[in-house]
Amino acid sequence: MIPARPQLRRALYLGFLCASFLLLCPFRAAAHLPSVGLGPVYDGIFHFLLSAEDLIPVIGLSLLSGQRGTAFGRRVMWLLPLTWFIGGMLGTIRGSGQGSWLTVFSFLLIGGLVAASARITLKGLSVLAGLLGLFHGYLNGAGMNSFTDSTYVLIGTIMTVFAIVALFTSFVIPLHRYWTLIVIRVAGSWIAATGLLMFGWAFRQHG
Repeated sequence: MIPARPQLRRALYLGFLCASFLLLCPFRAAAHLPSVGLGPVYDGIFHFLLSAEDLIPVIGLSLLSGQRGTAFGRRVMWLLPLTWFIGGMLGTIRGSGQGSWLTVFSFLLIGGLVAASARITLKGLSVLAGLLGLFHGYLNGAGMNSFTDSTYVLIGTIMTVFAIVALFTSFVIPLHRYWTLIVIRVAGSWIAATGLLMFGWAFRQHG
């Protein structure tokens, strides 16, 4: 196996440092869905991209499906947005937003599976994607006020979920070199570690 060139390693390391710096930059905190003034569809897109508790599990699930192959990636790419929309509509009808602490579990579970490069079955991955979509969609819908606008917000959200899954799975599936596979597993361990930090914070707040 030919080792990666030092220039490529330095470029990846520099890119990681820049991305880490941007993630650490503070943004304005908002208690409700952000409005960018471009309509509810764009509000749904930006809400998802600015909500780490939604974005990171979706990225993690995309990495997991990419590790398993093309059929798994296709299944998640279509099933996750569909169940997200169904959960969101249920949340707009009778959602309360309670139980959001379970987000910590999705970080730990998905991050752990990616870190272990788990050989999950297609049926098991389908169940995981369905539950993740229903749960996070429900929490999104519970925070919306208008039923009409919420439909368009959810459309914007699921379009973004579809694009994120397609992008990350198409990036992971072709990877075959040992060091690239290790990088994906390390990313999963970071997701799980983030879940542990969230658990510690929640325990401190409510303990």
